[in-house]
Amino acid sequence: MRINRIKIILGIVALLLLIPLVAMQLSDEVNWTINDFIVMALLLSGFGILADLVLRKVRKISLRIIAFIAIFSVFVLVWAELAVGIFGTPFAGN
Repeated sequence: MRINRIKIILGIVALLLLIPLVAMQLSDEVNWTINDFIVMALLLSGFGILADLVLRKVRKISLRIIAFIAIFSVFVLVWAELAVGIFGTPFAGN
């Protein structure tokens, strides 16, 4: 059962990564390198696996909500920092 969940998560990650791949073919404004795809695949996979872990291990609904908010917040902050460098850290290449 756990292997099927991981396959589903990785399938969703692959589908999400097809969006910028197709956009690169249609527009010059989207310009991702292989490193961008790798980092985003790791970020999305980590988010999905952590979300699955919370669903399997945390039984109390209020704790699930708090955990999802925390995981999602970290995901969005890391994504925004990598995308546009909102904090100006070396992590984003500034």
